[in-house]
Amino acid sequence: MTNTANNSEAQKIETEGWVDIVRDQLRTLKFGVVQIIVHEGRVVQIERTEKLRLDKNQP
Repeated sequence: MTNTANNSEAQKIETEGWVDIVRDQLRTLKFGVVQIIVHEGRVVQIERTEKLRLDKNQP
């Protein structure tokens, strides 16, 4: 396998890791935002902001 092929495989594994994290964050989120921060073409941070919605009929 060439060096380019090794890099492609490493990037694929790395991509699958952050995609799984984002899926997990979305799976349990009702209201909010999931941000993916990219630096030089690589995902370096994932942020989640969750909103708590109150029922208008509650006192």
